[in-house]
Amino acid sequence: MKTVLFGGTFDPVHNGHLAVAKAAADRLGLDRILFIPSGRPPHKDREPQASYEDRYRMVELACGADTRFEASRLEDPALIGDGRTYSIDTIEKVRSDLAPEDELYFLIGQDAFDELSIWHRLADVVDQVEFVVASRPHNISSVQREGLAAQARFHQLEGVDVPVSATAVRQLARQGIDLSDMVPEAVADYIRQHNLYQENEGSRPLGRPPFCL
Repeated sequence: MKTVLFGGTFDPVHNGHLAVAKAAADRLGLDRILFIPSGRPPHKDREPQASYEDRYRMVELACGADTRFEASRLEDPALIGDGRTYSIDTIEKVRSDLAPEDELYFLIGQDAFDELSIWHRLADVVDQVEFVVASRPHNISSVQREGLAAQARFHQLEGVDVPVSATAVRQLARQGIDLSDMVPEAVADYIRQHNLYQENEGSRPLGRPPFCL
């Protein structure tokens, strides 16, 4: 079995996430993609706007789009406590339930992959997973990875370009604008019914997001 871990704040999950996941599954013959909403991401200063439960529920709804997609509570703060969760913690949890011959992948955006050198317990990470690195067309990184980061096994996922960001979705939701072109219909309904993202985020632009998923 080929399993891929796809983590993120998913605040909210949107069509860009789904397009990248589908492309990865199709091209690499993946059997299962675990969408893992993060509790407290170690490399982000800003807390998610929506609660964990709301973000998980939206992911759960979005995963109905493909039988290979599965929502996961591996980083549920209620299950892991108040501490921050690192990728290696999640990787080891999943690996412990797999057979020795099963393959484990980690889906990641180009921006995050370029920062691999700062990851916690990087040696263990690169030993246990192969990365699937999503990049925009003609935008493969030229960053020179050194040391352990250079040992990472990876597959470049090109040609998936859905210019939508969670920031844009939140800002449009606050304005009461239709989200059906940016998120699955069930997610748009959930955002509206639960009045999510009504708090002002300031004046950040809605322009093209970085490819960091």
